[in-house]
Amino acid sequence: MSKIIAIANQKGGVGKTTTSVNLAAYLAFMDKRTLLVDIDPQGNASSGLGIDKRKIKQAVYSMLCENASPNEVVHRTGVEKLDIIPSNIDLAGAEVELVSEQNREKVLKTALSPLRNVYDFIIIDCPPSLGLLTVNALTAADSILIPIQGEFFALEGLSQLMNTIKLAKKYLNPPLEVEGVVLTMFDPRSNLCNSVTEEILKFFGKKVFRTRIPRNVRLGEAPSYGLPIMQFEPKSSGSLAYKALTEEFLARNGIEDYRRITNLGALKRRI
Repeated sequence: MSKIIAIANQKGGVGKTTTSVNLAAYLAFMDKRTLLVDIDPQGNASSGLGIDKRKIKQAVYSMLCENASPNEVVHRTGVEKLDIIPSNIDLAGAEVELVSEQNREKVLKTALSPLRNVYDFIIIDCPPSLGLLTVNALTAADSILIPIQGEFFALEGLSQLMNTIKLAKKYLNPPLEVEGVVLTMFDPRSNLCNSVTEEILKFFGKKVFRTRIPRNVRLGEAPSYGLPIMQFEPKSSGSLAYKALTEEFLARNGIEDYRRITNLGALKRRI
């Protein structure tokens, strides 16, 4: 049975989607059958994997609000063993439509249930809010991974996020755990970044991943080509960081039987 991880932070611009796409891509390349579920109406994770949101007819909205089966909404990607349930602008009205549904917080959990025996990992890219879509993700997930940028404002919404997780755990999903915290856009030369990191370490302790994701121009460029960083620029610092993060993630989950990547140059796909 697969493990479902929600990647969430109500603050935008913290590397949430970048982490979702690249963690999922590296998991797939390390021989883990992986599904990325894009429940952000902006659909950035979908376009980041080369999905043309204007052309898809069946997306996550179809599954949540129109009772489409999972098989109808799963799309292949350019990464072997990585599939995606994409998002498009239709999802923008989903929260309003779901309000009247019975067990509205569990719609995503119910929809993903048939897929748990198909994949090793299901990654959910959440919207930058704590609305009903994110609550659905927290209800469906086994754990939550929190990307945090090394700046002061990143700390401001942290208590609100943790309170939401606490409420979801209490009333909707008792087994929910914090998978960990990933420091993104990390700049070790910045005193502020180091100070914020110290505060995060005090709060989360060993939940903070040792791997830091650096600021990297290539990470920002990759989505415009519809490629994860491992295919766009495999030897960049951003790619190496996400490779290390994925290995650390697997090790934390007690998984050592994955394919280690030695020839990074072989990953690059012609653009």
